[in-house]
Amino acid sequence: MINSSIAIQVLPKFERESSDQEMINVIDAVISYIASLDLRYEVGPFETTVEGPYETLIEVIRRSNEICVEQGADQVYTYVKINYAPNKAILTIDEKISKHQQEKYKNK
Repeated sequence: MINSSIAIQVLPKFERESSDQEMINVIDAVISYIASLDLRYEVGPFETTVEGPYETLIEVIRRSNEICVEQGADQVYTYVKINYAPNKAILTIDEKISKHQQEKYKNK
């Protein structure tokens, strides 16, 4: 039973001048970490949604911030939305979005 989902957006900040590509590289490292887990996730243009056990998702938030710093960020702004239902299943990512996905734009 999936009882939690999060939407997480990390915005690494650097004290020195940095490029958009450098920021994207840090974000990609966070997404790679999330992809390495045995959790359902969906990457969007502003945030990544992950579903699973509540305690695991809280760890994902913590570790995502650490990865940003390990990758060279001096500071991280993290925006998180949490859906938690301790005693029942929540709507899954697929239940929420599958009917809205645009087939004609996939893989373009």
